Amino acid sequence: MASHTDDVSIGDRGIRLGQFLQLAGLLDTGGNAKEAIVSGEVSVNGEVDLRRGRQLQIGDVVTFAGRSARVAA
Repeated sequence: MASHTDDVSIGDRGIRLGQFLQLAGLLDTGGNAKEAIVSGEVSVNGEVDLRRGRQLQIGDVVTFAGRSARVAA
């Protein structure tokens, strides 16, 4: 479990899981994000999510490799 969660602002637009992983700095590229998601290495709100295109909501917490980021307005 991650010990620290960073808030990452997305403004008033929606964002997909793969995009958010890059924006939050959890992964460097879209290819890396896709690989991590389909491999079951990424969780949203504590549950593994295999959908790269999952639409995130304000307050969702995304975790990868022990690091977490919360979707903020």
